[in-house]
Amino acid sequence: MRNQKLGSFIPYLIVTLAVVSLIFMNFDTTTKKLTYAEYVTLLEQNKVTETNVTVSTVVIKLSGKVKDGTTEYDYTLVIPNTEAQNNGLMDKINASTTTVKIIDAYATNPYVDFFINFVPLLLMGGLFFFFITRMQGGNNNKAFDFGKSKAKLEGDIKVRFNDVAGCDEEKEEMMELIDYLKNPKKFAKMGARIPKGVLMVGAPGTGKTLLAKAVAGEADVPFYSISGSDFVEMFVGVGASRVRDMFKKAQATAPCIIFIDEIDAVGRQRGTGLGGGHDEREQTLNQLLVEMDGIGDNAGIVIVAATNRPDVLDPALLRPGRFDRTITVSLPDRKGRAAILAVHARNKKLADSADLVALAKRTPGFSGADLENVLNEAAILAVRENADTITMHHLDEAIDRVIAGPAKKSKTYSEREKKLVAYHEVGHTIVGLMCQDSDMVQKVTIIPRGTAGGYNLMTPREEKFLLTKTDLIAKITGLLGGRVAEEIVFNEISTGASSDIEQATKIAREMVMSYGMSDLGPIQYEHSGANVFLGRDYNATRSYSSQIAFEIDKSVRALIDEGYEKAKALILANRPLMDKIVEVLMEQETLTSEQIQNIVEGKPFDTPVIEVLPA
Repeated sequence: MRNQKLGSFIPYLIVTLAVVSLIFMNFDTTTKKLTYAEYVTLLEQNKVTETNVTVSTVVIKLSGKVKDGTTEYDYTLVIPNTEAQNNGLMDKINASTTTVKIIDAYATNPYVDFFINFVPLLLMGGLFFFFITRMQGGNNNKAFDFGKSKAKLEGDIKVRFNDVAGCDEEKEEMMELIDYLKNPKKFAKMGARIPKGVLMVGAPGTGKTLLAKAVAGEADVPFYSISGSDFVEMFVGVGASRVRDMFKKAQATAPCIIFIDEIDAVGRQRGTGLGGGHDEREQTLNQLLVEMDGIGDNAGIVIVAATNRPDVLDPALLRPGRFDRTITVSLPDRKGRAAILAVHARNKKLADSADLVALAKRTPGFSGADLENVLNEAAILAVRENADTITMHHLDEAIDRVIAGPAKKSKTYSEREKKLVAYHEVGHTIVGLMCQDSDMVQKVTIIPRGTAGGYNLMTPREEKFLLTKTDLIAKITGLLGGRVAEEIVFNEISTGASSDIEQATKIAREMVMSYGMSDLGPIQYEHSGANVFLGRDYNATRSYSSQIAFEIDKSVRALIDEGYEKAKALILANRPLMDKIVEVLMEQETLTSEQIQNIVEGKPFDTPVIEVLPA
């Protein structure tokens, strides 16, 4: 783009140089510079036919024509004024047959004067215009385009449903939009009205934008992409103007898709701002509602929006006729994670030993973006080690880096600290091994990562859609295993359990206040997992009395105590096994689930695992 802008000024530069050369260049290439003696000799021989004399106070400039036989040429000569007077040059000129013409030395050429006085102003004006144009940048920053839409029109989208994995049900819902965009008459004939708007809700990184692009790619229609924050400006009315312009452009290119990312930036509930509403945002939202109402049924325009905060959206956006359909894009399950890894591994050089199915089992709760990041980190590690392929070792290390950060191998422990960290992590491991409802241990390490002195990777034995009270207490038990191990072995506690205690307390409080899993009964005292919307929830009052608050605290403490006592009983019953695992961990620093299982079975920790294939 910059080269194109500079190239547009090249013709003007050429014209300017041509004008300068026309004015200052002497077109006659036969002009000859004479010395004073040569000129006097030619003058005495009457070969000088024309003489133009320009007299100034310092020099005398002579020019004219010389005819020497059949040769005729122009000449020029400059001599000091004093020398000409002392030698009687003017008398010699007058005595010859040359034609004399006296020129005023102080007379000026009006064309040259005009050029000298006007061209600098012209150049300054041109430079000023050039820099103003460069400062304005794109079209949206120009004064007359301030209210124009910032939606980017993307055509010839290469993304297809084959590039989107882990959300099969969501793709089935979006297939109707593709069929409608390709053949809208089929729906109109049946009397069906396709949804004007589809709201995709899900955690960050689950593939909402990718899914919207895949719909446009499959349907082969224009795709307008814009963020909710692109509508809002400090000037009231600009956002509404941009909404009108966006829908106007969409109607001209229908059928098409309008994708609004992070719609909660402009679609928040009206009248909830502290100290009053936000006029610009609310006017923009009002205009968006009006434009969506103005789209005729089956007009060929589908609005797809994405957000991870559906709780703050204005109810008017979600009524039928606007965003008719809400699609929840959830985190992928084990099968979905394996499919996502297969998609992102297309351009990766994986070793034959790299098992993506096993990798999917070790990454519960990972989004599609997280899984792509795991493969990318593994590829970077392989390049760093100058490896030919990406091995399972690189993939395991990439998971650890994504979860807890890079290993700090240069950080040194004292022997006591290292032992304390080892017992802490193995305390979690013992609970995971001996409690059937707890998570499974995949890896334990005492190599520091991030702010953690050690790291214990535990994954669910099976992925569940619902969690029971037993499952949640088992999670609390597993989280408290590290603290219990510290107390039993060292009769001391450390700050290493702070994150575990935080998570355990959060689970226990949600069990009491949101899930009704306590003696207080099935009453919800707090919304589970809902982020506070400051304008709406700032002045919200507590819906229970101080007596109930006291009972809530007692119930939370009872759940924590129950998990603590279970963890203590398991660790005391398996103290010899814990000591044996700690001894190997202190030496190896990292143990996998297979190595831990070998220790449990009384085998050497590095015994190869032989898989028994079904007959």
